Parts: sequence; C-alpha cells; structure tokens
Amino acid sequence: MISVASYNIRKSVGTDWRRDPGRILDIISEIDADIIALQEVDRRFGSRAASLSPEMVAERSDYFAISFGVREQSLGWHGNTILYRQGIEVLDTKTLTLPALEPRGAVLGDFQVGNERLRVIGLHLGLVDLWRRRQAQSVLNQLDILDETLPTIIMGDLNQWTTEGGCLAHFAENHQVIAPGPSFHSSRPVLNFDRIITTMDIDVAASGVHMSDLARKGSDHLPVWARIRINAEAREIAQSA
Repeated sequence: MISVASYNIRKSVGTDWRRDPGRILDIISEIDADIIALQEVDRRFGSRAASLSPEMVAERSDYFAISFGVREQSLGWHGNTILYRQGIEVLDTKTLTLPALEPRGAVLGDFQVGNERLRVIGLHLGLVDLWRRRQAQSVLNQLDILDETLPTIIMGDLNQWTTEGGCLAHFAENHQVIAPGPSFHSSRPVLNFDRIITTMDIDVAASGVHMSDLARKGSDHLPVWARIRINAEAREIAQSA
C-alpha cells in the first residue's frame, strides 16, 4: 500500500494570518503519507522565496523536498513541489509549463517506492474555467509524449467549483477522478477544490480529507489523501494495448 496526499499550504500562512512553516510540517507529519504534492509553497512576490526550505523539511520531518525552483530562493515551480519520505528513491523529475493568462505550471516526479515505480504530478490550476480545461488537456498531452509510461497520480488544487464537467471531464476520459471530500475553506469546508486523479492501473483503497484541529488552522485548504495499490494485471493490459 502506498499513501499519497496533496496540500495547498498558502505560503504557510494560516487562518490566523500567521506564517508558520513549522506548523505546516507538523500537519504534514500528521498526514503521514509517502509522497505529498504541495501547492503555493513559494511567496508570490519579490524573490519568490520558499516558505518552506529544503533544509527545514529535512531537519524537521521525515521527508525530503524536490527543488523545482528556477530562482535561488524558490523551491517550487509556479509554487508546486513534491515531498517524499526518506527511503523512497527519486528516479526522474520534470517541470511542465501550462497555458494560462497567469503563470501556471505542474511538476512531475518518478519514484521507486519499495518494489513499485510510480509517477506523481503536482499541479495548481487556474481560476478561469476555459484555462483550467486547457491546462488539464496540456498535462495529459505532455504525459502522452513521455518515453515511458508508469502508473500515475495527478493531484493538487484544481480550483474546480463544480463536481463534474470542466477540467474534470478531460481527466475523466481515461483516468479515475477521486473526490476525497470538501477541502475548502478549511474553517468550514464545502468545496471539493483538491482532487486526486489516477490512471486505471491504480486501485484506490481509501481516500479522505485530513481534518485535524491543526490542519484547520494551517492554511485555507485542508490536505487530501489516498491509499493506493498498483494493479499489476491492469498494468499489463495497459502496456499491451
């Protein structure tokens, strides 16, 4: 069993308007996932400095952070990064540029988790429906042209207000779209902004929203999680198709 999670940390600013990266790391430890996609990890203006540094992540948690940032003080690519638990091997990383009126991107990591190889995409889609749909299609197109296909999880803040249609329709054509539950606003969650999407060779054993007292204070989003298994039979069928 592999556990994954996604969390929009809002630059480590909580609902009390305090920037507290230590609190974010405490919440991440509560989630206890093997791989975690983070959104809004960098500050928006100036040097785009990371609100979480790779050094702090390594010192204060059981995780390492992949540095996708192109600026010296940044950690994320358009705010996105991926954390992975100690003992997991990073096989490859990529950044994906997404079409948008505002800067948007996604990050990709290929991992060896025990005997399984897994691809994880972390992303944060735009606020406008037209561009969200274009961004979703762009992610799928960029995955299609990669030399190697792997069981894949796409997760992040999709900013999708509706429960179906829009960008979800693009992902649903050949993927499973999981709605772990309402994750926004953390003080009174009613919207399913944060989603986990998998290829058909992955079985989702369980999913949910992490709703601890600390998580309700850490960001305006709650973390979402899933426990998954690679379906070897489905994987073989997909490879032979």
